[in-house]
Amino acid sequence: MPRPSLWRVTTTERAKLAVAAVFILNGLAFASWVSRVPAIRDSLDLTPGRVGLLLLCLSAGTAVALPLSGAVVSRIGPARTILLTSLMGAVGLVVMAAGLAATAIPVVGVGMLVYGMGTSAWDVAMNVEGADVERRLDRTLMPRFHAGFSAGTVIGALAGAGCARLNIGLPTQLVGTAVVVLAAVPVAVRSFTPVETEDPDAEPSPSVLTAWREPRTLMIGLVVLAFALCEGIANDWVALALVDGYDAGESLAAAGFAVFVSAMTLGRIFGGSVVERLGRVTTLRITGVLVALGVAGVVWSPGLPGALAGAALWGVGASLGFPLGMSAAADDERRSAGRVAVVSSIGYTAFLGGPPLVGLLADSIGVRQAIVVAAVAGLAGALVAWATAPQRVPAVASGYGDRQAPARPRSS
Repeated sequence: MPRPSLWRVTTTERAKLAVAAVFILNGLAFASWVSRVPAIRDSLDLTPGRVGLLLLCLSAGTAVALPLSGAVVSRIGPARTILLTSLMGAVGLVVMAAGLAATAIPVVGVGMLVYGMGTSAWDVAMNVEGADVERRLDRTLMPRFHAGFSAGTVIGALAGAGCARLNIGLPTQLVGTAVVVLAAVPVAVRSFTPVETEDPDAEPSPSVLTAWREPRTLMIGLVVLAFALCEGIANDWVALALVDGYDAGESLAAAGFAVFVSAMTLGRIFGGSVVERLGRVTTLRITGVLVALGVAGVVWSPGLPGALAGAALWGVGASLGFPLGMSAAADDERRSAGRVAVVSSIGYTAFLGGPPLVGLLADSIGVRQAIVVAAVAGLAGALVAWATAPQRVPAVASGYGDRQAPARPRSS
């Protein structure tokens, strides 16, 4: 019957916009405080080492929540998980604001811990929902969803810069961000895809813990780990590499970082059509090589223009690894929550541990040479990209443009 079919398409299109909205809100909340780390440092009179210790609270919250998030999503669904975890994230921001207002470092640390727990589980849930929307629409959408996160970080960073310019205190900004999250997230998740009633005759979904014993899932995790390392190193070190290697001023170094972020965002916006034409595996092999070429440009170019061009290549190359890894982990709808949680957990270790390790290496050989690690990671990601090939599962459509597509479900 045409009318129910049309209703399903309309509902899923609305869900696509809703998923994009929660990605944007997640990025907005993240950038609202990250963009003002200098204000946190000055307000609490912290040394760089103590700033690092404070940020470990965020890492601890992430480490606690990620392994549990798959079970939570499987049990209560992505919409309820995002409602709960966005509330945790907002509470964390408010606690951070209270700690900053009272100049209480432990309170700020607790706020970061709670925020880290909330935002990381929120991340898993929105990726699970995004993968479900991909399957239903039979289109490659995850890169665009992740571009939404990037757009959210830009909005949050601009808001932070505006607040700093207007002398609006960071506590006020954080509370305002929490209010936006609490107001917008419930509206967005109402348009998520409806939870389908399970067939009583169907085989029960496996335990989330079994995902940690699946070779394919772990290999996808390595792909995401490699590309997350490429992204994390650039986020933390590309500006310093331009300063140390090319005597660039702070404004030009910031412009170099902006080139990287802009290229990565554009790669995510337009990468879906490339994936649909070439498939995940070929696309990731190409982007891994682009990372290596881009890093080489930043490290060995004779002048700053070549280094900036390298930063752009690096951004395009790093853009698709994480979102396509999430898509690959979610090929089987019944196992998607656990697998996305596992892959996210592996990938986040690169974001949390990779840049500090590069810093230790930079102490010995210099920043410009140390970031070659990102080129190695990009090539490693290209080598193991085969793990992201679509998995053949019954009654699930993938739609990633690979020639060996999974079996399609029948429309009823």
